[in-house]
Amino acid sequence: MFPSLGSGRRGLGFSRSVVLWVTVTVLALAGCGSSGPRASSDTQASAEPGSGPSSATADGGPGVYAGQTADHLNPAFADLPVRVYVPDSLSDDVRVIDAASQREITRFPSPGEPQHIVPSYDLRTLWVLNNRGNTLIPIDAATGRSGTPLRVEDPYNLYFTPDGSSAVVVAEKLQRLDYRDPHTMALTGSLSVPECGGINHLDYAGDGSYALVTCEFSGKVAKVDVVGHRVIGMLDLGGVSAMPQDVRVAPDGVTFYVADMMANGVHIIDGGRFTQTGFVPTGVGAHGLYPSRDGTKLYVANRGSNSTAGKRRGPGSVSVLDFATNQVIATWDVPGGGSPDMGNLTPDGSQLWLSGRYDSEVYVFDTVKGVLLARIPVGQGPHGLTVWPQPGSYSLGHTGNMR
Repeated sequence: MFPSLGSGRRGLGFSRSVVLWVTVTVLALAGCGSSGPRASSDTQASAEPGSGPSSATADGGPGVYAGQTADHLNPAFADLPVRVYVPDSLSDDVRVIDAASQREITRFPSPGEPQHIVPSYDLRTLWVLNNRGNTLIPIDAATGRSGTPLRVEDPYNLYFTPDGSSAVVVAEKLQRLDYRDPHTMALTGSLSVPECGGINHLDYAGDGSYALVTCEFSGKVAKVDVVGHRVIGMLDLGGVSAMPQDVRVAPDGVTFYVADMMANGVHIIDGGRFTQTGFVPTGVGAHGLYPSRDGTKLYVANRGSNSTAGKRRGPGSVSVLDFATNQVIATWDVPGGGSPDMGNLTPDGSQLWLSGRYDSEVYVFDTVKGVLLARIPVGQGPHGLTVWPQPGSYSLGHTGNMR
């Protein structure tokens, strides 16, 4: 096993080219060659995308997250009230909560097991993903009004390529990544990944050349060439003893963190060399990963159960991991137990909202004081909620992976 690295208890006005130039410049100025382990024999040679030396920011942030800091909220969103959109997978509805009053203001039906609510690349639409219903329901991001469902096969999760040219539907049961038009959702191509059982979450390297994709039921991570639409490596995290969930890139753009619901912590992966370099214990059922607004910390939602069946009032918590040191510097417990799962931060980063997957509630954490502020009753099986609006120039998908 790998050594434990920690224990214990953060505007659309920018053009895409400017954002990418800033990201590359930050990485170039801040980075230096890593002397980490060489790639394993079953990964690709150094000519593959993103296989060069690792680079890192000097202080752990903000790096690739420079565009999602609180001062990058687009002026067009300044007067929008902050709303929280909650998909109830077992109740087949979406509830909308006013973040200021912490009260439900409306709800609408979303038949077919809504899983996640995903901001579009251009930030104009919030997509509701009905996994078993095989539909996407658009919500106008400015008005909150829902529109006509679009037929899409097996939409468990949804991402967008870094250049915005394609939507990437994660078709979990079909073990595929389906590439679609980001507006009409018309299918343009597919990548079958049969060795990636339970394919579910992904994130991109800072240069956008490759993505790491988690395989929940096979205990692996796949490395995918973004331009070539091909798998260029598979990394085994422990087989049946691993259950990888969310994945997020570090501020340096090459180090990745993978939450493992079975191992109760996060794996650290050098994305360029595609090797595991460490493991940080966090809490029972590590699941969702969210960078702080200033890009210095990673919030790890620990679901409180190692089983997908789950249980009510498990030892749910949020671990705060410092990017610079890979140490857990705080743990925020859910008093009396709970099941924090997926969500996002408020625009100013002062609150972290998470669904309570097995407890029919939503949690609100104060990120400054490190305490639970509220638990709000919702429907059954709340899952990938999103908080809107979010600062940033564009969305890479999921519940708001902003850049």
